[in-house]
Formats: sequence, structure tokens, C-alpha cells
Amino acid sequence: MSKKELTHINANGMAQMVDISKKKKTIRIANASATIFLPPSIYKLIDNKEIISAKGPVFNTAIIAGTMAVKNTASIIPFCHSILIENCKFRFEFDALKSEVNVNCEVVTNGKTGAEMEALTGASAACLTIYDMCKAISPLMEIKNIKLMHKSGGKNDFERKK
Repeated sequence: MSKKELTHINANGMAQMVDISKKKKTIRIANASATIFLPPSIYKLIDNKEIISAKGPVFNTAIIAGTMAVKNTASIIPFCHSILIENCKFRFEFDALKSEVNVNCEVVTNGKTGAEMEALTGASAACLTIYDMCKAISPLMEIKNIKLMHKSGGKNDFERKK
């Protein structure tokens, strides 16, 4: 059995970027999700899968913010490589019983490194945008369960069991 090691720490214990120079390009897909709890005072405002707030359409703005975050992930995560984003999609799942919205972000790239950090950043930023746009109604929102759901195309594919 091989021992797992941290890839961003060198032999001297110093932080480092992973060398991907010898890796081959492949189509890589990452899918991440995050959940935002909306108190009933906010959740009841959802009409036709959208909330129109004083700041504008909440979920459409969250898609734009999430996409911008995906494209700028390498500027906020220190050892994250800049990658070419081939595709970025968002999906919202509404759960009225729990008063929650699940935000799903899928990122596709054709490169030498995966898109997990981009997908996680996109889902997180979309939830943060929902929070920002609705906080005047209630600060009781809660962002939770930010997690990688799927990644493929690299050395180690991953699929989270639901």
C-alpha cells in the first residue's frame, strides 16, 4: 500500500507548487456543490426558481459571480495553477422542506491539472452571492456542505457516494 503524501510540501517541509510540466493534457471535469439554508422569510420569495431583490435577480447574479470566481481561482488559492476553462455550468436544486438551495458547479478543462478547486470556488462564491443579495431580508442564512462531488480525467478519478 502506498503512503499518501501532501503534494504541496517539498522534501525540506517548504510549501511549493506541484510541477505539472511532464503531465499530459486530458479532458478534466470537476463537479462541486454547496448548500445555502434560506430562512422562510427569504425562501418564500422564490418564484419560478428566482428571487428578484433590490440588487437584482439573485440566482442569475450568483451564476455570474460563480463563473467569475471559477475563472479567477488561481488568484486566490496560492498554489492553484491557472487553467483554461472550457466550460462552466451551474445548477440549482430547491428543497422547500428544508428551506435550502443546493448549488452545483461543473467545470471542464483540457489541461494538465484538474478543476476541483475551480468547481469548489464557484459553488462557494455563488452561495456567498446569494447571501450578499438577501442579507437585508435576514442574516440567518447558512452556507454549508461545500464538497467535491466528482472529478475525472486525471490520475485519480473520484465520485462521492450520495
